[in-house]
Amino acid sequence: MITPAATVAVASSAALVILGLALILAVWRVVAGPTLPDRILALDMLTGIAIGFIAVIAVKTGFSLYIDIAISLGLVGFLATVAFARFVLSRGNITSKPSATAANGNTQKRAGGKKR
Repeated sequence: MITPAATVAVASSAALVILGLALILAVWRVVAGPTLPDRILALDMLTGIAIGFIAVIAVKTGFSLYIDIAISLGLVGFLATVAFARFVLSRGNITSKPSATAANGNTQKRAGGKKR
């Protein structure tokens, strides 16, 4: 007969293996990501994987303080993702080519008469 503790031990070991594989794939996307948003998404995924690692270790050890650490990491990871997203938005569309007027150095006047 299989005890509940043995089931938890096997399931947590399997979860750690799966999370390890996900970690390797996410690190690969950070390194080889073709665009900046891909890298930012992979970094967000790394935060989620780290939270998963912490949760599995909390279940394995029975030390409930790890759950508080995982929650705080989730909050910090969310704020980091929002900051990266604002950074990408402030850079504008980096995949489009500049227009012909911008390439020639022509500038347009604003309504107030100031140049850009």
